[in-house]
Amino acid sequence: MQIWVDADACPKAIKEILFRVATRTQILVTLVANQALYAPPSPYLRSIQVPKGFDVADNEIVARVAAGDLVITADIPLAAEVIAKGARVLTPRGEPYDKGSIQAALSMRNFMDTLRSAGVETGGPAAMSQSDRHAFAQQLERLLPRG
Repeated sequence: MQIWVDADACPKAIKEILFRVATRTQILVTLVANQALYAPPSPYLRSIQVPKGFDVADNEIVARVAAGDLVITADIPLAAEVIAKGARVLTPRGEPYDKGSIQAALSMRNFMDTLRSAGVETGGPAAMSQSDRHAFAQQLERLLPRG
């Protein structure tokens, strides 16, 4: 198992949780982004910088992910693609997606996109809270292999 992080939009607090988990569990965590990212020195942490461009980081994750891996992303289309390859998904707010839940999430995303393109103000996500970080950490622990 590997953990892949859609790191361009991943909050710093979530990356810090992942850094600690990588060291503690000795599971490889890979940050994928179109900019240079900081990761503390560790044999269990690496980063891949991809060129700037629409979905370049997403495409890199899809190309490299394997069944059984875990992907950290809030990007629902990316989540759908990696789930189709047998990976698991956890959002930075601690919401897991799987084959049973991703279709509803895609439908809602497409509906909200339609509203926005029609000029309806839908607002953005709320700021990351302490309870979001706690929910993420709890769900992450549930998804890690038992050793």
